Amino acid sequence: MENNNEVLLKVEHLCQYFKMGKKQLKAVDDVNFEIKKGEVFGLVGESGCGKTTTGRSIIKLYDITSGSVYFKGVRVCAGTQSYKDAIKKKKKEVFAKIDELKAEAKNKPETAEKNAAEIGKLTKELNEFIAEQKKLIASAIHDHKHCDRDHADKLTEQVEAEYAPKLKAAENDPVALKKVEKEYRTRLRIAKKSRLTTQIQMIFQDPIASLDPRMTVKEIISEGLVISGIKDKEYIDEKVYEILETVGLVREHAGRYPHEFSGGQRQRIGIARAVIMHPEMIIADEPVSALDVSIQAQVINLLNDLREKLGLTILFIAHNLSVVKYFSDRIGVMYYGKMVELTTSEELFAHPLHPYTKSLLSAIPLPDPRTEKTRVRIAYNPIAEHDYTVDKPSMREIVPGHFVYCNDEEEIKYKKELGL
Repeated sequence: MENNNEVLLKVEHLCQYFKMGKKQLKAVDDVNFEIKKGEVFGLVGESGCGKTTTGRSIIKLYDITSGSVYFKGVRVCAGTQSYKDAIKKKKKEVFAKIDELKAEAKNKPETAEKNAAEIGKLTKELNEFIAEQKKLIASAIHDHKHCDRDHADKLTEQVEAEYAPKLKAAENDPVALKKVEKEYRTRLRIAKKSRLTTQIQMIFQDPIASLDPRMTVKEIISEGLVISGIKDKEYIDEKVYEILETVGLVREHAGRYPHEFSGGQRQRIGIARAVIMHPEMIIADEPVSALDVSIQAQVINLLNDLREKLGLTILFIAHNLSVVKYFSDRIGVMYYGKMVELTTSEELFAHPLHPYTKSLLSAIPLPDPRTEKTRVRIAYNPIAEHDYTVDKPSMREIVPGHFVYCNDEEEIKYKKELGL
């Protein structure tokens, strides 16, 4: 991993809820983590725990319910539900208090003046709180809608500043001026169409469903370049051929359709489509789960090579812990939409603390029949394991860099486990 402490992606209190009639499905509930530049962050958990939803929310395929996602220090995703809920909660508390004061004034007339002053104070506080929350809502909506536009405007200004002296210097040379103007128009068009979130690309889990069956491989891979404003066909062809060879395919594959390829080859096309945009970060959503074991190793090695060659930062989503151990620098474990444990790969396998993490690790099969005969599978039952009726849990740092979702009693227990 690149020795770098620069935080590229920061996820704060991310919540993604989906409506199910009158109820809400909390697919992702108050998830927090950071990914440093150049590292591979593994996100693991059983099917349905919210891993993929987290990835899709980060890349803005879903509008998040509440929380914030920062990429390169810019808030690219912002939800408003938490602010609206805070207003509802505050109103309920204040109105209940006002009702109490009114009832007291009615029963005890001597307190009427004092209570009226208190009601006025509470009303003023409520109005100030609502105004503050509305400002936060407006800020969240602005950041969510305008982050890409602001990024494009910034790049446009940079291009204009760069080419102003070049155009002035070429004023007296028509040939040079024409060349500079053409280059300037191309760069300006690309800058105006640029989006900050384009610097995050996604490799999808299903290589069949994620590729358009009516498009050739060349059209699929080059689509991002075309959308970004590049019109030079020779340049596009050259880039497509170059990236095909980088991911282990050949030029002749460019004219074929997705159905003509095997699963592993399709996933390589998906990787090529993501990498051609020169992203700073890739979200790999279970990129090997649909592939044979031998092909899985090839794809993982390819991602490792690309990471070293292009300096990529990767959010690697998977349910196979043995794959994640090999590939990731840090690992976050999710269960039912919550992050339950987060630490380095070595620490997680050496000292798992949360019972769900222990359950996942106990399920990893080992290539040794003798060991397999004696392997004990640990079952995880949250009702039996935890009592959160009074002592509520939160994400806590047990040792530096090792976070676990637990309450006070469990924190003491986990520290004892580590001999602290």
